[in-house]
Amino acid sequence: MELHNFSIALPEIFLAVASMVLLMLGVFKGKGATGMVSWLAVGSILFAALLVLMGSGNSETTFNGLFKTDAFGSFMKVLALCASALAIIMSMDFNSREKIDRFEFPVLIVIATLGMMVMISANDLMSLYMGIELMSLSLYVTAAFRRDSLRATEAGLKYFVLGALSSGMLLYGCSLIYGFSGTTQFELIAASLAEGGAGANVGLLVGIVFLIAGLAFKVSAVPFHMWTPDVYEGVPTPVTAFFAAAPKVAGMALFIRAFIEPFGDMVGQWQQVIVFVSIASMVLGAFAAINQKNIKRLMAYSSIGHIGYALVGLAAGSEEGIKGILVYLTIYVIMNIGTFAIILSMRQKDGMVEDISELAGLGKSRPMMALLLMIFMFSLAGIPPLAGFFGKFYVFMAAINAELYALAIIGLLSSVVGAFYYIRIVKIMYFDDEKEGFVPQNKTMTLIMGVSGAFTVLFFVYPAPLLETAAAAAGVLFQ
Repeated sequence: MELHNFSIALPEIFLAVASMVLLMLGVFKGKGATGMVSWLAVGSILFAALLVLMGSGNSETTFNGLFKTDAFGSFMKVLALCASALAIIMSMDFNSREKIDRFEFPVLIVIATLGMMVMISANDLMSLYMGIELMSLSLYVTAAFRRDSLRATEAGLKYFVLGALSSGMLLYGCSLIYGFSGTTQFELIAASLAEGGAGANVGLLVGIVFLIAGLAFKVSAVPFHMWTPDVYEGVPTPVTAFFAAAPKVAGMALFIRAFIEPFGDMVGQWQQVIVFVSIASMVLGAFAAINQKNIKRLMAYSSIGHIGYALVGLAAGSEEGIKGILVYLTIYVIMNIGTFAIILSMRQKDGMVEDISELAGLGKSRPMMALLLMIFMFSLAGIPPLAGFFGKFYVFMAAINAELYALAIIGLLSSVVGAFYYIRIVKIMYFDDEKEGFVPQNKTMTLIMGVSGAFTVLFFVYPAPLLETAAAAAGVLFQ
């Protein structure tokens, strides 16, 4: 195999080597290695992002067609890598304070991120599964990382059992697709369908439905969302922040690549399943969050709803729809990171608090923090001119142009319902009687909040760079 073939996968190879080096470093250094390993992990992830950006940007495959790099993959990888690096930075202070600062944590996130990169570049059903499992196994351990907490252990076990079930469904779907198309490689599947007219084959359609089921679990779309609220609430907050950002990006990237490339000519046959999953996610995400008292559970239902909105773009099955998803995911990750930076700052003298009622009077005691949280809540609700509005605008316009009018209308109505629980948080902060104030947050959290807030507010001033990059990335899939 030529050296050039390895250079195509250089960011992944670097991250794999870095994870092993960091693991050995932590073991040999012993106690007190966590801080150093954490910062080296952040540096490794950011260097991998730099390697991705330095790539040619052309569509190239290696490892006998298993692995593919292109502008779409580069876009999603950089987004996932940045989200992972921020998750490690946000975890340091929390883990140290809660006495769970062990060097394995950043190493697990690096390995999970490596799995995400393999998922994003998967060009074959086999590499797709390998990437998913590499990510998932790391996430199972990360979920149960707080070993002395019953809640975290229960969350990790629940995530593992349901994850194993989804992996089984995914594999079954892959085996059916292989059986009816005769290959596992995306381009060859597309060629097989074009030649043999296998698009109407019932066995193949059943395989596609099982594939959707397996991938829907990874992005916590309805009806495979049941693990999300319990896991988000049970795991340590930095882990929740990580789960809500990077794996969602990788999961949606895989969703897009696995359906647009091999099954692009069968949009009419899988579109209705995606439409159902999208509507169910948007509606459940809007209504189930209304009575939530715990802010992490509320964010879990919020993430289910937002995945529903992102799937609107996939249901459109067009270049415009994919561009909408890329813009949406970028904005969503930045809003989410900012929101979780505030949730991580919800700390009183007795320790961390998660009840929404504890935000009462925040507008008086911490006016800047309250203002930023209000910006994020309004943006998540899709209120213009904040960034969240533009994310929804592009996916809904793609649905309208694809003549999916009912889907766009249901999405808009779900947004209106969802706005209720976001605005309720603003009402509690500014109009309820003041409760015990929060302990001042550290400078890192303040910086993350500030940058996220500035992006959310000022996105409409100059959206061109993101829109042009997303359009170029989406165009690659339809060449």
